[in-house]
Amino acid sequence: MRFTSEQRLDDGVLEREFTLGDIPGILWTSGSAPAPLILIGHNGGLHKRESRLVARARHYAARYGHAVAAIDHPGHGDRPRSAAGEQARADLRRAMAAGEPVDGILESFVAPLVDTAVPEWRTTLDALLSLPEIGGPVGYSGMTAVGIRLAAAEPRISAAGFFAGGYVPRAQREEARQVTVPVLFLLQWDDEGNDRQRALDLFDAFGTEEKTLHANMGGHAGTPWFEVDDGARFFARHLK
Repeated sequence: MRFTSEQRLDDGVLEREFTLGDIPGILWTSGSAPAPLILIGHNGGLHKRESRLVARARHYAARYGHAVAAIDHPGHGDRPRSAAGEQARADLRRAMAAGEPVDGILESFVAPLVDTAVPEWRTTLDALLSLPEIGGPVGYSGMTAVGIRLAAAEPRISAAGFFAGGYVPRAQREEARQVTVPVLFLLQWDDEGNDRQRALDLFDAFGTEEKTLHANMGGHAGTPWFEVDDGARFFARHLK
């Protein structure tokens, strides 16, 4: 891991950009070390500096003293786009404009992303836990499809917060039964791009004995800010 920039923000959070091989990322830290760690993952197509993601990361770090890390998934953010990924995006835009079914397109796009992103998250986790300012335990907050695979496969994940606004491939819907850590699941009731019943079925499938569903009225990008603070308290309870 090589740090490429560093700045102290006005809320006291130290923000450092890093590279790990081909993986670009950002680490936010504040408070005493060693700190618990939250891996914060964006949905497909977004950037590690997406404004809502950065706001959550800084809140977790500034108010609760967590270390928070984000990386760009393959083909997203600052990373090169693949021809297959660009074709899938074009096909998705065309199908949505025509009112055609999009599940098959999303399956072909999101499933390979999970297969490549999760190993990169585990490599990043290895590097982050070697830093003296980070001591674990570890939580995950973000993209549901990636988070399910990571929480099921990675024993160092102690709690997971998922956003029910992205497509979850069939394999991850089955893998949800293997998720046994505490789960906080956020659902926008009127999300125009998310099948509500499918999201409720996914919540029911999680194998953990401790799972909480928060449902709010509104569309895809309308998650209220108080859910960020509720999420921070959720991680504060479980990352001790």
